[in-house]
Parts: sequence; C-alpha cells; structure tokens
Amino acid sequence: MIENSPLRRYQQAIDNAGFVPDEAQRRAVMRLEDCHQALHCPGEPPRGVYLWGPVGRGKTWLMDQFHQCLRVPARRQHFHHFMRWVHRRLFQLNGTADPLRALARELGGEVRVLCFDELFVSDIGDAIILGRLFQELFGHGVVVIATSNHQPDELYGDGFNRERFLPAIAAIERHMQVVAVDGDQDHRLHPGAVQSRYWVREPGIVSGLEAEFERVAGAEVGQRGPLIVGRRPLEVVRCSERTLWCRYEELCEKPFAAADFIELCDRFTSIFISEIPALGSAPREGRIARGTEDAAVQVLAGDRELPKLAPQDDGVRRFIALVDECYDRRVPLYLEAEVPLEALYTLGYLSFAFRRTSSRLREMQLQRFGVR
Repeated sequence: MIENSPLRRYQQAIDNAGFVPDEAQRRAVMRLEDCHQALHCPGEPPRGVYLWGPVGRGKTWLMDQFHQCLRVPARRQHFHHFMRWVHRRLFQLNGTADPLRALARELGGEVRVLCFDELFVSDIGDAIILGRLFQELFGHGVVVIATSNHQPDELYGDGFNRERFLPAIAAIERHMQVVAVDGDQDHRLHPGAVQSRYWVREPGIVSGLEAEFERVAGAEVGQRGPLIVGRRPLEVVRCSERTLWCRYEELCEKPFAAADFIELCDRFTSIFISEIPALGSAPREGRIARGTEDAAVQVLAGDRELPKLAPQDDGVRRFIALVDECYDRRVPLYLEAEVPLEALYTLGYLSFAFRRTSSRLREMQLQRFGVR
C-alpha cells in the first residue's frame, strides 16, 4: 500500500478521527485504492470509479481523499463548474472542425484524472455534449472518478431525447467501475457540535436571523440596494463586503443560474436568505399544446409526457443549485423559513433531488461546517 493512499486515509479517519466503520464505504475505498495504485504504476490507464448512492453516505469525502493522494496531474470540480467550463471552451473553439474532440484532446494533454462531484444531467444541451465528450475523454486515456445520487442507467432518466445521452451511459459502464455506496447511515450528521443556521419565522416574534447577520458581518457596515450579479440586479436586504442577505423571492424566483451562484460564492463567505415559503406542492400535468411544432415534426397534445412540475419548482431548482454550490464551497447558508427544515419540500416532482438538499442543509447546522 502506497504511504499516502485512499485506503490509508480511510483507516486513519476511523482510527483517529472518530469516523464510523461502514462496509459500503470500505468496498468503495478498495476500488479507489486499486485505481490509485494502477495510476502510479506503468501500464494502460485503469478503469475509473463511479460512486453512487443515497445522500450523506460519504461519496464526496471518499473522492476527495482519492484526489488529495494523487501524484499525477488531476482536476477536481463540481459537475456544474465543469460543464460551465466546457460550454465556454466550446464557444472559444467555434470554427474548429471537431470542437468536442479538440476539447477532449486538450484535457487529455493536461490531466490524467478528472474527479466530478454530483454528476447529474437535467439539460438536453448537456446531455448531447456529454454523449460524445465522455467517449472522447476515455479515448484519450483520461481516468474519470465521479459521484452521483443516481446509478448510470438512471441519469437523465425522463429527459427529452434521452437517446442522445445513451452513448455516454454506455461509455461510463465500459470505462468505470460502478460502485454502490449505500450504507444505512447519513454520515453528515456526525460527528459535530450543533450550530443553528435555520429559523422558523413566527408572527410577532423577532427573528434570530437579523441578530446572526449582525454577529457574522461584525463591524462591517451593512448596505442596502441592488447588487449586480452577472448582468442582473439582485435586490438585497443587507450586504457587507463578505456577507449577503436577500429574500428567497429575489434570489430563487428570478432568472439567476448556477453560474450566478458560483459568482456569489466567489464574493461572499456567508449567505442569508429570508422569507422562504413552504416549497413543496402538488405537481401539475405537463403537456405540449396541440398543433405546436417540435423541430420539423408536428406533435399533438399528449404525444410526449413532460415532467409534472409544480408552480414553485423553477425556484426550487435554483435553490437546489444554490445549496449545492454553497456546500461544495463551504459557504454557510443561514435560512429563515415558514416551516421547519423537514417540512420544507415534502411533495412534488423534485422530492428525490431535494433529499440531497435537506441532508446538506442539516450538515450546515453543525459547527464544523464552513471551517476552511
């Protein structure tokens, strides 16, 4: 066993840091250990590792231990960040005979390993790009390590034109070891002392959010007025140099995107959000209007089922993306809502995706979160 390796780090965490032994984690560590050993020996590139399972099972932590042990060129990114970079590079490569192949060749020349956290595909543009990009990356010898809440054949499961993504699934299953990390414990909830960052708003009672903002912002003078994020104004309640406070409606019900949340985490070390409503509600039928055009083929109402989204789900998608970015960047979220955390989203099309959000928000209630 190499002195600094995933298996050694995992054992040290159990022996010295109070981590709880977990057989599913150990199986995953052994696959990561095999990959790590092969990467540091002469020979053909090893198969990558695809870790999937429920929230809070330690997938991201295991991947990060693997990445920190590497002595070969590697890149570790949240999947949102990687796709943002891919779209920018494809735009810059416009006019190249085969931009996807050129991009894969560029990556293959820079790194031997790509580590992706939270691989999740919901956009048809991303699905089409990834269908070929994964094949090209593997063809250039890039080893991919990924975490996901979904096993490969469930990715983009109800997406439009899903057949365009099937080559990516086939490439993942051929070039990566698929490992279920499905232990029965949510490891995000221990160990750690509690530090509340979530309040339920009660009529007539002064909220703890404002006092906490004063404490976190310290002596900085809070400013009011719009903040430019990307090219859009964001109305804020108060804003200091490193601490932001805004309302849910302004941040999640307006057309901000993952790239805007990346910018917010670049600029702020703490984010406060107030006036969060109960987010779950009954889904409504999604149908194509009769007589509309889908490319060159006319479709009738009911010819294709669309996701059964509720009126608030566009905002919930943004909220999920914001929590993911803050969690990955270790930026604490301080929230004030109408309902307790366990009741924030209990009904609707996004229930599965929101489990990860709830788990991450619960971890943010621990003192250790945000310590960089």
